[in-house]
Amino acid sequence: MSLKRFFQRARWDDERTRELESYLAIETEENIARGMAPRDARLAAIRKLGNRTLVREDIYQMNTISVLDNLWRDLRYGARLLRLNPGFAAVAILSLALGVGANTAIFQLLDAVRLRTLPVKNPQELVEVRIAETPNGRTGDFMSRNPRLTNPLWERIRDRQQAFSSAFAWSDTRFNLTSGGEARYALGLLVSGDFFNTLAVPPLVGRTLALDDDRRGCASPPVVLGYGFWQREFGGSPSAIGRPLTLGGHAYDIVGVTPASFFGVEVGRTFDVAVPLCAEPLIRGARSGIEQPDFWFLSVFGRLKDGWTPETATAHLRALSPAMIAETLPPRYGADEAKSYLQFRLAAFPAGSGVSALRRNYESPLWMLLATTGVVLLIACANLANLMLARATARDREMAVRLAIGASRGRIVRQMLAESVFIAAAGAAGGALLAQWLSTFLVRFLTTDTNRMFVVLTIDWRMFAFTAALAVTTCLLFGLMPAIRATRTAPTAAMKVGSRGSSGSRERFGLRRALVVVQVALSMVLVVGALLFVRSLRNLMTLDAGFVEDGILLVDLDVRRAGIPPARMAATFDEIAARLSALPGVDAAALTFIFPISGMGWNNNIVVDGKKQGKYSNFNAVSADFFKTMGMPVMLGRGFDNQRDTTGAERVAVVSEAFVKAYLPGRNPIGDVFQIDEPPGEPRPLYHIVGVVKDAKYVDLREPFGPIVFLPVSQSEAGVITQYSRLGSVIVRSRTPLATISGEVTAAIASINPAIVIEFDTMRNQVSQSLTRERLMATLSAFFGGLAALIATIGLYGVMSYMVARRRNEIGIRMALGADRSDVVRMVMREASILLAAGVAVGLVAAVVAAKTAMTLLFGLEPGDPSTLAIAAAGFGIVALVASYVPAMRASRLEPTEALREQ
Repeated sequence: MSLKRFFQRARWDDERTRELESYLAIETEENIARGMAPRDARLAAIRKLGNRTLVREDIYQMNTISVLDNLWRDLRYGARLLRLNPGFAAVAILSLALGVGANTAIFQLLDAVRLRTLPVKNPQELVEVRIAETPNGRTGDFMSRNPRLTNPLWERIRDRQQAFSSAFAWSDTRFNLTSGGEARYALGLLVSGDFFNTLAVPPLVGRTLALDDDRRGCASPPVVLGYGFWQREFGGSPSAIGRPLTLGGHAYDIVGVTPASFFGVEVGRTFDVAVPLCAEPLIRGARSGIEQPDFWFLSVFGRLKDGWTPETATAHLRALSPAMIAETLPPRYGADEAKSYLQFRLAAFPAGSGVSALRRNYESPLWMLLATTGVVLLIACANLANLMLARATARDREMAVRLAIGASRGRIVRQMLAESVFIAAAGAAGGALLAQWLSTFLVRFLTTDTNRMFVVLTIDWRMFAFTAALAVTTCLLFGLMPAIRATRTAPTAAMKVGSRGSSGSRERFGLRRALVVVQVALSMVLVVGALLFVRSLRNLMTLDAGFVEDGILLVDLDVRRAGIPPARMAATFDEIAARLSALPGVDAAALTFIFPISGMGWNNNIVVDGKKQGKYSNFNAVSADFFKTMGMPVMLGRGFDNQRDTTGAERVAVVSEAFVKAYLPGRNPIGDVFQIDEPPGEPRPLYHIVGVVKDAKYVDLREPFGPIVFLPVSQSEAGVITQYSRLGSVIVRSRTPLATISGEVTAAIASINPAIVIEFDTMRNQVSQSLTRERLMATLSAFFGGLAALIATIGLYGVMSYMVARRRNEIGIRMALGADRSDVVRMVMREASILLAAGVAVGLVAAVVAAKTAMTLLFGLEPGDPSTLAIAAAGFGIVALVASYVPAMRASRLEPTEALREQ
């Protein structure tokens, strides 16, 4: 039987009907010709033909594929049942859509960040070259999001390697598009000449960069535009090719545009412009690291030659490493640093999926959220299984009749599963639509003003497979068991009038109670997890970081194009600070090298009593009003004084309390001295401690309070503070709204030098952005925990309502024998309390075990925090008992005569 004839059965039936009618007409005419009356002739023709309906049915069955026909009938039956129960259908589909949508959204983000390869030709051939192991770390300057190698190392790899058909180096940067005033930045890439060739990325318009574009000392390098930047800035016009583009005060000739699908090799980021690596000195000027062997800012990729693997490439690079490492040994390294550096060995690591800070920071939380949404889906399935069991119980007599007249158990199971198939399919479809919105929301949630996320959320085969697998799994989870259970009741028992008390019903009710216990237990796991994440976020947000956060405006200054002579740089910054301090509503203003909680750091070893200390200390260079501006109290001694702490005076420092505990335990720090562990040949002046300030956070809020050394910018020629031009940050403390003061700050700085570029932020916003991951976990876990608790509470309510309905006779007899309404309420609430207690007990144990996997995401809490467990149990318990009280009160209002009349 062909599928074509199967799907055209209606047409075949119409043709056979017309043939049969034609036969009857011919036979009737012949009978009339033989002398019969028309009516008798018609009846005689019909008798001769026989049963026309049976003939049509035989022909119809000949064109039928039984399996498909039965499946179609079952699906129609399931759809009809759902149409007759719209309330149940809406609740079931919505529950599944929420569960499937949440799972699919998290999986889609994981797919984009972890599973999907780069959208380039043969991404499996790409490897990243980096140092295999750095047991003692690396020393030097680090200036990108993925600082794996230095330029001297890259040049030797490029010239000597034999494992790659081509290779490239790249680094991230940014370019200011304005000539002064408030900054507007373009995200940039510094790339070697073979970047686009190695990745096999063709130009959309014009050309891409080539080897000839990346030559040392390039004075007017070309630039390739990213597709989004081209659309935003040039309206997608091809005439942009050949035009100059000013980036950071330097002109670049636009030579091409990349395709819309290409975002670079860093997942979670995109780029606006790509310039050759030789332009690095133009960007950084005197601080260029292209010649520096301890300036780590490059990442290196290669495309393997045919027959090479990452393992063979690693062996090749290890053989080349000793000579290249020795040749690039930084001359300013001390003996320990040099010994550690000479042990470095290069290796090749698979890089078909690119590199990603987003992946490093969020992969574990995303897997955890996927597990969380999976639990929500399980709870929803358990709740639907309970609903399906209740519906199956209500249809006991129908199933008994159908079994009694010959229906097979398999056919009944298939028909009941057909209803589940429709629910699962509709829930999966709704979940897929919801996932698109939720995925976009997650990306926007992770995007901040200073951290633009770019994630390609296309729908690929993995997402389709995942959603389909969820649909099939949920269908089996909530549909198969009730369908099988429905056919296990004996017809004779189901047909009895008093069958409510049958063993099959009691068994089914026991299963429903077990499902409720499972729902409560799983919900407790999510509620406890949500409370742990929410309380961790609260601990971080209410933490005393050692400085004030409100009313602090951060002003980042770029003076590279301001034309300020080096001899005037210090005076210019002092003038800026003084001018800002005098603004109306400003309490204080101070200069700083590093903003607190910015993710940036400066550390070094300390030498005390001639001995190098094993623990690093953090550093910052600040002006005299810094501690006042930041609200950091001086606990001992004094702060800095511009009149006393000058370049000709003894070198001074203010240290934190943690510094004293780490390096000077039991000593009076005031007047004590230390040195900074400088490279051989560099001066090591003595720094005299003149004050001790309260401990403060440095890089992020999660770190413990560590030792910090503050050096005065007024002694800018002292020790490590040799390049004043690097100090371009001002902190302003104001009583007025920061949004209004920024305009006055811009005007004040412009009056000093209009070419100074300004970028604003607030300390509150910077602290908030540093907690993006924690806010994500707290927000989503709270939502999913609340959703799970709601579903479980509905499940408990449903079971208690079902119990009351099944025990109406018993309750009526109890009340007829003298039980009052309070006794009935206590009986129902006792049953609910048993189910709740069992679920909560199991859930609390499981929650503690599960929370141990998330210890790194907690702050100030242990996985088994007693107060968190108590709050979760009490809160969930109160809500669940309130939900159970409603059917209990309904049971107490039963009239004994009405309940007994049903018996």
